[in-house]
Amino acid sequence: MMKCSVIKVPARSPNDMSALQRYIDESLINPKEVVAVLGKTEGNGCVNDFTRGFAVLALKNLFAPYKEASAEPVSFVMSGGTEGILSPHFSVITRSESDSIRSKQELSSLAIGVARTPDFMPEELGRLAQVDQVAEAVLRAMEGAGINDAADVHFVQIKCPLLTAEQVQEAVLRDASTVTEDTYKSMGFSRGASALGAAVALGEIERERLQDTDICHSWELFSHVASTSAGSELAYCEVIVFGNSAYAEGPYFIDHDVMKDAIDAGALKRILEKYPDAEMVQVLAKAEADPTGNIRGKRHTMLDDSDINHTRHARAVVGGVLASVCGDPMIYVSGGAEHQGPAGGGPVAVVFRRNEHK
Repeated sequence: MMKCSVIKVPARSPNDMSALQRYIDESLINPKEVVAVLGKTEGNGCVNDFTRGFAVLALKNLFAPYKEASAEPVSFVMSGGTEGILSPHFSVITRSESDSIRSKQELSSLAIGVARTPDFMPEELGRLAQVDQVAEAVLRAMEGAGINDAADVHFVQIKCPLLTAEQVQEAVLRDASTVTEDTYKSMGFSRGASALGAAVALGEIERERLQDTDICHSWELFSHVASTSAGSELAYCEVIVFGNSAYAEGPYFIDHDVMKDAIDAGALKRILEKYPDAEMVQVLAKAEADPTGNIRGKRHTMLDDSDINHTRHARAVVGGVLASVCGDPMIYVSGGAEHQGPAGGGPVAVVFRRNEHK
């Protein structure tokens, strides 16, 4: 049997491990059971956001004494940018398993699987090679979580690499072409290819119909549950699958909806209203500036701002909208939703904890 949990931990800076250490010392978190950490760090979320790598280094140093050499590495997914009211924090994901024979439970509980792709060559990013590797990793993560039905998957968090100027030049010297020479645009291509990989794995789109030119162009192709974030701190993709399974136990579970645009508060309201007796633990969402330049028929200027990148605008907007509904600014809102939900919108998921006394 598998038992999973999600625990939010505040952070005063990207390398602030004091609260997390306190949770460990007070036995609120068993460090040996931690399989992944999702973080919101207070950087710019762009190519040069080194708060992500800074946080990963601090987290690795903290967990190193608790992990045996043979243990699976912890998956660290850091999303830079806490614009507006978003509060920097870490979502610590634990998973424990027993040797007992699986028995089907009356209620499904949270099940989590993790996987990673091989390292990518610069010319593979943002192309079908990335789609295929991510699709394979999502399927492996589902298998690890004991989730057999794609309908039981409610959120797929993927951390993916981006192109640096050095990598672009290295590819040129090998007579290999990259999907773009613009390092910032490479973030979008990488996020988009990763999202389409999740969509392929979950049967949301057919792999046969995909071409390289669809990535970041054919917006009608998207996943309802993928959330991808790009960074320079890794060369492969980290994949974390969140779902429910009748063969998992514990009070935690997850559900999702899809925001049609950046101000669609109704998507989160619908999820919360379905479970009035459960405690909301964490909200996981994507944010995007609508590529048409309009929201509900009205012009927005997020794509035209040369001072502040549109992904930063979008995180602030969606963070504010969702926090106003759930009453908590310590939520995970990631910017850049290429092929993650409909254009201009994005998936939103909620991890709940059942009140065991009811």
